[in-house]
Amino acid sequence: MADLIVWPGSGSYTEVTASGTPFGFYNTEVQFVSHSVQTATWCAKRLGYPIMDIELQGTHFYTCFEEAVTEYSAIVNQYNIKENISKLAGAPTSSNFTHTVVTDLGRAISVAEQYGQEAGLGGSVDWKRGYINVTSSDQTYDLNEWASINESNKAIEIKRIFHDHSPAVTRYFDPFVNTGLGQQNLTTEFGWGSMSPAVTFTMIPIYADLLRVQAIELNDQVRKSAYSFELINNKLRIFPIPTSKFKMYFDYIIKEDRWNTLTYEATSSDANVGGHTAVQSDFSNIRYDNMRYQDINDVGQQWIRKYTLALAKELLGMIRSKYGELPLPGGGTSTLDGDTLRTEATAEKEDLVTTLREMLEQSSGDEVLQEEAQEAESTQEILKKVPLKIYIG
Repeated sequence: MADLIVWPGSGSYTEVTASGTPFGFYNTEVQFVSHSVQTATWCAKRLGYPIMDIELQGTHFYTCFEEAVTEYSAIVNQYNIKENISKLAGAPTSSNFTHTVVTDLGRAISVAEQYGQEAGLGGSVDWKRGYINVTSSDQTYDLNEWASINESNKAIEIKRIFHDHSPAVTRYFDPFVNTGLGQQNLTTEFGWGSMSPAVTFTMIPIYADLLRVQAIELNDQVRKSAYSFELINNKLRIFPIPTSKFKMYFDYIIKEDRWNTLTYEATSSDANVGGHTAVQSDFSNIRYDNMRYQDINDVGQQWIRKYTLALAKELLGMIRSKYGELPLPGGGTSTLDGDTLRTEATAEKEDLVTTLREMLEQSSGDEVLQEEAQEAESTQEILKKVPLKIYIG
């Protein structure tokens, strides 16, 4: 059997920067390079060196260290994406949110614009106008046949039809509604009837005006043939039955225009494709890049060191499992502990990941708000026990 390659006892910075890590994500960071060498020495000693030979070289430790940093970054970023995805959807793909406090209202405003668009109060879909030629005695019209629009057979949606009485407020002094209010009689009884305008002597709350407007509208429905319409499946039925010819106007949108306002991920490397900006849309392209190792605090770096040790132990276990047994001087063999190392490493990795995820969940926005609420409540309870001073003036 060939001689085993074992840990030489120390590593070097050159090994890390030259070819020590497969991806080289962090090789330009001075702190990462120095900690790689230190962590390799620490892991080797934790695995039994120098009393025991460690069948690993520096490049193995550096690879495990790089993977541990990337794993830590990925777990934390996964949590951040989950916390902020509703706020970040729609942001340009050029925006990187790693180590960024996200307090933007862009997503909320975007949603509000869509609601406003449906209510006719803004948005990004154009409202267009068309008309139908109403004829005498014809009450029902198929907009697909009668409407004066030219949209190349595109599906439309009617948003507003101009077929109604003038607004009730313009008929505020409708005699059919004013009957019984007695305001003019009231001013006359007080001797103000000869003055002009006598109404200036009467103070009326605003709700009285609103009630009168509602009364006018109800009067139109009960006492008159009120102007109204029904629109079902683009079949327009107008009330009352027309007695003359006229043009009835309406506002509409093209249905597919709604989809044209949606943002999407461009497939080109160019930031602008087909007039649309490439945006972050879902979990797959929300921009949280690998963290810089030097920006990770000591708590995170300790987790990384422990995860590096678990990875190194797993790798060492795989190597020792391959050989199984080693011959001893003077005869006999020694069974290696490869399977034991791999079992321990798997348990340690799972425990570290579980602990990190639980800690992140405990620091979520909802948890923080609950803790602040409890703290505020406890503070109030404490303040209740503070004696109050009595001032004698």
